[in-house]
Amino acid sequence: MPDQHYDVIVIGTGPGGASVAHRLAATGKRILMIERGGYLPRGIENWDPKKVFVDGLYNAAETWYDRSGKPFHPGLHYFVGGNSKVYGAALFRLRERDFEEIKHADGISPAWPLRYADMEPYYTQAEQLFRVHGLRGEDPTEPAASAPYPFPPVSHEPRIQELHDRFAGQGVRPFHMPLGILLDERDGKVSPTSTCIRCAAFDGYPCLLNGKSDAQVICVDPTLAAYPNVTLLTHAYVSTLDTDPSGRRITAVNVEREGRREAYSADIVVMACGALSSALLLLRSANAQHPDGLANGSGLVGRNYMRHNQSVLLALSRERNDTVFQKTLALSDYYFGADDWPYPLGLIQMTGKSHAGTLRGETLPSWMEWLPDLPFEEIAHHAIDFWLSSEDLPRPENRIRLERDGRVVLEQYGNNLEAHERLKQKLKLLVQGSGKHPQLLERKFELGQEIPIGGTAHQAGTARFGTDPSHSVLDIHCKAHELDNLYVTDASFFVSIGAVNPTLTIIANALRVADHLKQRLGAG
Repeated sequence: MPDQHYDVIVIGTGPGGASVAHRLAATGKRILMIERGGYLPRGIENWDPKKVFVDGLYNAAETWYDRSGKPFHPGLHYFVGGNSKVYGAALFRLRERDFEEIKHADGISPAWPLRYADMEPYYTQAEQLFRVHGLRGEDPTEPAASAPYPFPPVSHEPRIQELHDRFAGQGVRPFHMPLGILLDERDGKVSPTSTCIRCAAFDGYPCLLNGKSDAQVICVDPTLAAYPNVTLLTHAYVSTLDTDPSGRRITAVNVEREGRREAYSADIVVMACGALSSALLLLRSANAQHPDGLANGSGLVGRNYMRHNQSVLLALSRERNDTVFQKTLALSDYYFGADDWPYPLGLIQMTGKSHAGTLRGETLPSWMEWLPDLPFEEIAHHAIDFWLSSEDLPRPENRIRLERDGRVVLEQYGNNLEAHERLKQKLKLLVQGSGKHPQLLERKFELGQEIPIGGTAHQAGTARFGTDPSHSVLDIHCKAHELDNLYVTDASFFVSIGAVNPTLTIIANALRVADHLKQRLGAG
């Protein structure tokens, strides 16, 4: 028998799980949040590029295998707040057309079972909840919104403002990135010299000062402080889920904690472990009624894995770039295509500044011979850094699965790569036109130190939602078709991924599902 019964159990405290718990807390229902890890330690190591990127100090100590059997370490983070503890806090809405069928050179990005208008109110609520700073009307592909951003945009520092102006002079329309950051706001102007912004200044770094709008800071801690009906269980690994004899209802959430095995139950169970880990939990929980894994009658659990085609590129200028907070500028002019390419290319955005500690571990190309005696510290001072994302199309063969011996295999086959290469060329031309060095150095450490498949920052799609149980795992409310009380609110539900960072869509959908759960719980 389970050790304790709750109204709702939420597995995972990242944006998808924490947002559900935060929204449901005021109902007074007994809610248990279960987190595999603990609180991420706050110390000077949070800002050490070698420890964070080269040594992988905060990465999960796991070994998975690619489709050829080669081992790698996935870029996963088991802490209160989930992967948002190390995300870059870029909170974009999917474009309206992303919810519709879009043709790419390599295939079709399928339509979602709902439309942008269905999600729009929740995007607005998500931006308010996560304190997004931005400015409507700058982004040429930005979808319609029912409210302005709750906070003004983060100002460009001088070198980034100069880059903005030089890009705009070439006919494109750069804009302020929408960022979830806690700042000192004075006189309506947000300055990147704020004390709190330094800890959020670099993608992939944990926040020493809690200045980043992550799931722990925004949802978990405030919820626990305000609502005694909500409990957090940390260092608790959910090994399997049990069902009743009919296979229609989750009856136990089995937990391994401090060397003990415990079981908990709830009227409603919400999984939000991350798209890869949620799929693994469903597969581990196979039983007589669900021999291929829970909710897997369609055979799609773990399939259609998406993560974006991504590159981190470094441009060098002869002038120093002493910008502290570089991640304020983005460019979407090529999101849906270009004059010389009728298919979508993707999104260009700034990313955190290069550091000597990470550059030192990378092979520098011959085109940097014009800096023969420059130390890594100075190379970093001359760097301007970009993050490029193109859509990764859903393919059944891209999947995560379990071997009989328990090994985790992540199979990834590239697609839509020409679009991504064309996006790189667009950036190269813009960089040339802005007077920077005409070559770009492709960086590796931000996307996975050992092999590219290790980069799992934008994982999505392993339990897609839809109206047809034979072609989807979840229904329109993200409830498993085959179970009456199991929901999934991380990015597993994505049908396609677009080319923008997925976190705001995860949060918005979690709030949408939470409103549905309120009605189901009789607390609407």
